[in-house]
Amino acid sequence: VGTVALPGALPDPCATSVATLLAAIPMHIQGYNNGTGVPGCVPATKANTDVVVVRRTRGCVAGVAGCAAAVGGAPYMQVSLCDSEAPTTPFVLGLQGTATFNLRIRDCTTAAGMRQYLEHIYFVSTDNGAGQNVPTLKRMEFTGGGFTETPLVEGIEFFKVNYGIDTNGDGVVDVEHADPASYVCAGCTAITNWNNVITAQIYVLARNIEPSPGYNDGKTYQLGITAAGTPFTVGPFNDGFRRHVYTSTIRLVNPAGRRDTP
Repeated sequence: VGTVALPGALPDPCATSVATLLAAIPMHIQGYNNGTGVPGCVPATKANTDVVVVRRTRGCVAGVAGCAAAVGGAPYMQVSLCDSEAPTTPFVLGLQGTATFNLRIRDCTTAAGMRQYLEHIYFVSTDNGAGQNVPTLKRMEFTGGGFTETPLVEGIEFFKVNYGIDTNGDGVVDVEHADPASYVCAGCTAITNWNNVITAQIYVLARNIEPSPGYNDGKTYQLGITAAGTPFTVGPFNDGFRRHVYTSTIRLVNPAGRRDTP
């Protein structure tokens, strides 16, 4: 994380103060296993499903090459590339219209680009956002002053994540765990463990929106492991909905790439 120090405590994803945003910069990902301790701004979640917070900046510069222009009140980050200012003010993170974005690129004259700061909270709700009792994957998105809720995919019944932790800084996963905050190792803490997460293996259990006549789902589904290292399984549901498990492992490119050996 460069010159950015780790926070003294796990940040509250629901906090909107600039001070909290700054402290949370090193925490690129943060999760709540089985929804335990879920932050207060997140609506009611489906039992035993995970909640995941992802923090990053947009890949494009505001107002450049089709990227949306900066919007008043929204959060942005500007990074200095000027040798004379970077040592004292390496970056600015704040709200457009409130923060002073005056950092420069290498020529120390031209203004550096601004990238929108994104904090997304993913969770499974028991409704689809339209008043129907359909399990739905949703996203809370930080706007600068609060959060907006967006339904993403209907029929996502379970959402579980196993995290790959790099304990020695070489860019290779050493431990896979369902809850890095509870993983115990010599010299590690909940904060360092989350900071050392470099992969996320995502499991989703998707079900049909409507039941199939004459069908009974008597299957058991495995969705990764629990915090104790045992298989996390759900079912049988013994209902008429058809279900499928999907999984994918995602490498968190920037946190992992900084650790790679040349």
